[in-house]
Amino acid sequence: MSALAEQILQRAKALGWTVTCAESCTGGKVAAALTDIAGSSAIFQHGFVTYANEAKAEMLGVRPDTLARHGAVSEEVAREMAQGAMQAANAQIAVAISGIAGPGGSEHKPEGRVCYALAAPTGIISETVEHGALGRAQVRAAATEHALRLIRGALNSTS
Repeated sequence: MSALAEQILQRAKALGWTVTCAESCTGGKVAAALTDIAGSSAIFQHGFVTYANEAKAEMLGVRPDTLARHGAVSEEVAREMAQGAMQAANAQIAVAISGIAGPGGSEHKPEGRVCYALAAPTGIISETVEHGALGRAQVRAAATEHALRLIRGALNSTS
């Protein structure tokens, strides 16, 4: 993941952009991957670990109604997380991650389901990825890598 983070750092620096993240099931792993790279303070000022629904609402402005209607593991919540993080951090790129790392899950929200959103100047995109019941550590690692790839993709698609 360090190669991904290095690519993000170089591209964001070239653009003069900052990056932030709003993390739930990854618990700060995206922020850690980005800040493991020397010089990351040029593009990363702060991120948000909002594990509890109350934190999502308080820190990121996720609407309680959205949480009640869709649940924390939903693209709707991830989209509001990304938008809130981008605004709160005054960043040009924000990625949000909310999922079921495991163990467990349910028939409707199985272990390994992770919802992502990416907010950028062009708008917000979201997606749900079924990573599968890989185990807690592996789901978190897969989600972290996927989030970093989303950031890199958004930066690379910017002229």
